Parts: sequence; C-alpha cells; structure tokens
Amino acid sequence: MDEIDVVVIGAGQAGLSSAYYLRRFGYEPLVLDAADGPGGAWRHRSPTLTMDKVHGIFDLPGVRRDPDDGRSGGLPAAEVVPAYYGDYERRLDLPVLRPVKVTAVAGERLAGPEDGSRLIVTADAGEWAARAVVNATGTWTRPYWPYYPGARDFRGRQLHYASYRGPAEFAGRRVIVVGGGHSAAHVLSELAGVAASTLWVTRGLPAFRGDDFDEEARRAAVALVEERVRAGLVPQSVVSVTGLGHTPVVLDALAKGAMERLPMFERITGHGVRWADGRSHEADTIVWATGFRSALDHLAPLRLREPGGGIMVDGTQAVKEPRLQLVGYGPSASTIGANRAGRTAAENVRRFVTGGLIRR
Repeated sequence: MDEIDVVVIGAGQAGLSSAYYLRRFGYEPLVLDAADGPGGAWRHRSPTLTMDKVHGIFDLPGVRRDPDDGRSGGLPAAEVVPAYYGDYERRLDLPVLRPVKVTAVAGERLAGPEDGSRLIVTADAGEWAARAVVNATGTWTRPYWPYYPGARDFRGRQLHYASYRGPAEFAGRRVIVVGGGHSAAHVLSELAGVAASTLWVTRGLPAFRGDDFDEEARRAAVALVEERVRAGLVPQSVVSVTGLGHTPVVLDALAKGAMERLPMFERITGHGVRWADGRSHEADTIVWATGFRSALDHLAPLRLREPGGGIMVDGTQAVKEPRLQLVGYGPSASTIGANRAGRTAAENVRRFVTGGLIRR
C-alpha cells in the first residue's frame, strides 16, 4: 500500500481545480479518475449539445480557454471541453491515473492531528493510505429516475437524460419530457418540430428568472444550499434555488412553443400517463430529465450520512471526518462554484496536514 499526502478522486472541474491549488500549496496530489479520458461528465453529453447552447463553462484556474471555444463553429461540448481538460492536465503535468474506479474510502476515527491516521483509498488499481482525501466524483454516474405507479406497464421507451443523444431517433414519436431544469429545456428545444408531439411535465411550477440574477442573488441561492448541507440534508437541485435562466436552449424552446408546462401526472399507463382528475395523454416515449444525485457510495465505510440523508458539510469540509473534503457537493456543485471550492478544499487540507485540525 502506497502512502501519500493527498488523493483527489475525480478529474472533472472540481477535481482539477483542487489539484491545481494543492500543487500551489506544495503538495503533489494523486488524481484518480474513473473515466478512460479527460473531460469529466462533459465527455458523456449529447453530441447535439453544442458550445453555442452551453451556459456556465468556466476557465480552470491557471489556464484560460480559447475565447471562441468552438462556439462560432457550433462544435459539440463533448469534444471541446474534454480537449480543454486534457490540455490542462498536460500543461500542468498533473498526475491523473485512469481509468481507476475507487470502491471504498475507510479509516479509523481521528483522535487528533498528531495521531498520524490515514484514510485508506481502495480502487481496482490498488490501495493508497492518504493523509487527506478530496472527493470530486460529481453526479453524472448517478442519474435520478423517480418511480411512479405503472412504470413497468408502459409499452413504449423510457430513458434518462444521461442517455439522450439527440432528436433524430425521436422523429415521429409522441414524447413526454419530465423535469423542470435546463436539461429538459435542451430536449424540448431539439424535439420540437421533429417529434410528432412533445409534452412538458414538472412536479413544481417552473420559475423563470430575469436578467437580474446578480452577485447578491447568486450568494443568496448558494446560502440556501449551504443551509441544507450544514444540517445534513440532501442538497437541493440547482434549478430549485436559481430558477430557469433565459439560456440559449430555454429561449429556443420558448420560441418553438415547447414549454407549455403541465403538472405532474399521477401514474403511468401502458400507452401514456394519467392525472388524478382522470385526464390522460398517450405517448411512445418518456424522457426523464430529472437530474442526478451525488456519487458517494464509496464513502459509505466512513458512515457520514445524517438522519436527513445527506452528509453534513461546512464549506467543503466533511464535519465528521476532517481528513475528507467534498467538492462538487452542495453549494460547490455548480460550475461557477467548483473553482472556489477547489481552493477552499486545498486550504483546508494544508491546515489539517500541518497540524491545525479543523474544528467547526
């Protein structure tokens, strides 16, 4: 078993940002990534999600992107962003080991900063004993697929947004899109005029925000998420606290008349869906654009879950385990927050490793 100061799990934006700042603070982190190439979740996005449709891609710390960044040519984000991440890893000579799937992180309870205890990171490529671990595994591998009565009776096709690869295969189909976020808007904007019909269904009433979502409003939204994770509750979805912005895909879907929302149905039938008042709608396909959950199963041996279902986090610090930082979780799950979280996590690691046990 190799002993190491810091292991970073995940090489998406949050993981690479953390590795950058750890390097700045004098550590040589080992980055373990489950994918077979750079790009994090971006490498798995639909090829029809082109750069001119994307909102919220930010420069990684220390290396700026090309200002055009493939937008003028309408290049797929699944090509452009992974290429940028790969170039970033090479230019900074970051030690990313892939493909490596981490199966468990475990360790005895820490008595104090001086006891020398380490977290044991177990993966299919070996084991490492780390003084600190930065977890940046994101959410893409954990698509959230809610259950509704009758789901097994549906004779058509059901898929999650994670499997969506563009509108061509839905030509002439009657499609129901479930979900109130930008992923649903992306699907609706592309299927309108291609599918025989589209129906947009959401559990809550969508909140469209104007252009006044300034810094103060962003801080307020982040504070709402922080409040939940400090209490050990499962983090809310981003759209639940920010609302739907007028992004290119939202504007496109609105222009095509595809965002006339209906409330959530009560059950799924063999040929569609039915509401509590007896109304029904026939469909061939249901697309679940219902978001993702944090991929944290490998942290189960640490027993960090609270009764509310989440992990209690203060900033990026796991309250019950000072050797563990969670980036891309809770308030740092957004692309705008990942870089800031990477720096915070690195600062916390430095404070802990140098003997200043973090107490909240």
